[in-house]
Amino acid sequence: MTTPYERTKAVIETRSFLQMLASDENLTDLNKLREAALRLLRHYPLDVDLAVSAAAFPNVWTAPERSTRK
Repeated sequence: MTTPYERTKAVIETRSFLQMLASDENLTDLNKLREAALRLLRHYPLDVDLAVSAAAFPNVWTAPERSTRK
């Protein structure tokens, strides 16, 4: 089970990861990138988490649109 601390940390670290990807022109180790992405996704908020947050803080979040993917 993901704790609020782990979920918050995943969001913050994912932002840092994306900033690093956007600024680094010499990304060559795909295995390291894949490992980092999997580590971050482990505790990344699910749509249900975002929906609960949106209900509690409508000025901060919007409930995610329902996906038609299966």
